Amino acid sequence: MQTLDRWFEDYAVGEERTTTGRTVTEADIVAHAGQTGDFFPHHMDAHWCATQPFGSRIAHGTLIMSMAVGMTAGEINPQSMSYGYDRVRFIRPVHIGDTITVTARITDKSDHRSRPDELGYVHEQVTVRNHLGETVLALVHLYLVNKKSRPATA
Repeated sequence: MQTLDRWFEDYAVGEERTTTGRTVTEADIVAHAGQTGDFFPHHMDAHWCATQPFGSRIAHGTLIMSMAVGMTAGEINPQSMSYGYDRVRFIRPVHIGDTITVTARITDKSDHRSRPDELGYVHEQVTVRNHLGETVLALVHLYLVNKKSRPATA
């Protein structure tokens, strides 16, 4: 990972980046189940899943979300912090062996309500697709970002 200072003014609405692929493994699903305590049969019981419309075990939506966030975190920016996630949607199941890629596109920028001279919000639309090109997850990642023009502190 590289460290770089990227200020609010440096982000442009419309800029986009796409990650390389990552294949979801059984080990990923088992580890996530252990970490979260979510051992629902949708994720853990191959025989039961075979009787369901989705046909085989599926990854936890929260696992795919975590992977997507990690896949887009290629730089350390001391001027920016994750502020949260909005409009999270688990659109299609992800199965063991599926390969996902993530596209992140800046969709909006806005000033901080109470500190507009110092801080701003950057909104990033995150779309996760499987190897077939189908969207499996979508969310908006919000960043709180320092402004270059912020007043000097005494």
